[in-house]
Amino acid sequence: MSSLILIFFAGLVAGAMNAAAGGGSFITFPAMLYAGVPAVSANASSTVALFPGSLVSAWEYKEFIKPFPNVSMRLMILLTFAGGCLGALLLLNTSSASFSMLVPWLLLTGALAFAFGKQLGNQLRKKIHIGSGIVLSGQFLLGIYGGYFGGAVGIMMMAVWSLFGLSDIKVINANKTLFVSIANAIAVTLFIIAGKVAWPETSVMLVATILGGYFGAKYTKKMDPVKLRRGIVIFNFLITAVFFIKVYL
Repeated sequence: MSSLILIFFAGLVAGAMNAAAGGGSFITFPAMLYAGVPAVSANASSTVALFPGSLVSAWEYKEFIKPFPNVSMRLMILLTFAGGCLGALLLLNTSSASFSMLVPWLLLTGALAFAFGKQLGNQLRKKIHIGSGIVLSGQFLLGIYGGYFGGAVGIMMMAVWSLFGLSDIKVINANKTLFVSIANAIAVTLFIIAGKVAWPETSVMLVATILGGYFGAKYTKKMDPVKLRRGIVIFNFLITAVFFIKVYL
């Protein structure tokens, strides 16, 4: 019972974080592990629990979703779907012991992307402009990462797209919600089919993330977005440090 209470509150916080700035998986995944769920199942369950929130976000932004210039939207969707499928299959074929060793590095990748991805994309955009082929290749690779782990994958997508010349933040953010949902959709389906979802914990967390997303969107609007994001960045790196210490020391 105590672990389910923890799961519920973790879901509330994660839902609020995702509604405000992102980074909810840095709460949900460790909470699943703390509740005793094996590493691979914890990651799969976290993805399933957060999935409805990403769908809601995509629906809310639907009017701003637009095709990329000189890039087939259908091909982008197909590559993201294929990448998400491959990433999920890779996870399902990774042992929990091996995945546990990778977790600190995956968290570090996500933490760095969340902290610096947007700024890096903006800086590189002034010096680098990439073509459609690189965008498509990058999207496939990000789909794989999204299906396998997914921490801060939306930020990574936005950084890559900015190098392609996209500058309308509403369009970029809207497309991010769509493509993250696509990568997660196939991953969620495969995780459920494979029986890797810890349903008691996931069900509680899923409800909590929806509630957290609703109230988070309502109340975080009153908070200073810079300070809020800074706090999430610090938290992400603290969680990452804890996992490095736990796994390697």
